[in-house]
Amino acid sequence: MTRLIGDFYEVRAFHSSVQEIVHEGGPVAEQPLIKACVGVIIKNPFAGQYVEDLSPLTLPSAALGTELGRRAVALLGGREVEGYGKGGIAGVAGEQDHVVACVTTVFGNAFRDAIGGGGAWISSTTKTAAAGTPIDIPLAFKDEVYVRSHYDTISFHVPDGPRADELLICAAVSTGGRIHERVGGMTVAEFRASAS
Repeated sequence: MTRLIGDFYEVRAFHSSVQEIVHEGGPVAEQPLIKACVGVIIKNPFAGQYVEDLSPLTLPSAALGTELGRRAVALLGGREVEGYGKGGIAGVAGEQDHVVACVTTVFGNAFRDAIGGGGAWISSTTKTAAAGTPIDIPLAFKDEVYVRSHYDTISFHVPDGPRADELLICAAVSTGGRIHERVGGMTVAEFRASAS
């Protein structure tokens, strides 16, 4: 029996990665930075063909955002989400736009709801590549994209995916900014003070 997300996406596998960063050569942080990424390998119904209307991938994508968001939050072990990002890879029989169609606003709004909210647009990256190709998912502060301390990345790869007729859809979260951030700009505290 095929596992589905929602009524549309045929799932082959889920993969996840967690990083716990204590320092980057400077002093040990009071609280480590946790970054996590979860990805799902799904069948690409448009592999090997050009289709003008990609709405069949977009319209049900709230189910993807909810499921990946729920799983990503769980990887943080009860810590609050401060940063987020999204992205994915189309297998080589597909197109970059097949991934983009899965991670538009429909996906993003559901993902935000699943991780406890967020006011900023969600940083994103997509590409077409062979199985095992890594992808760097960009991270930014979830409530204000101009908070420079939270500009970051988590690298992610699935050794056997996406296969040619598959899509890898990813969501990433973090508990804070870079561990030794010190290049200035708006801080989280300044943003929260201005927003209250």
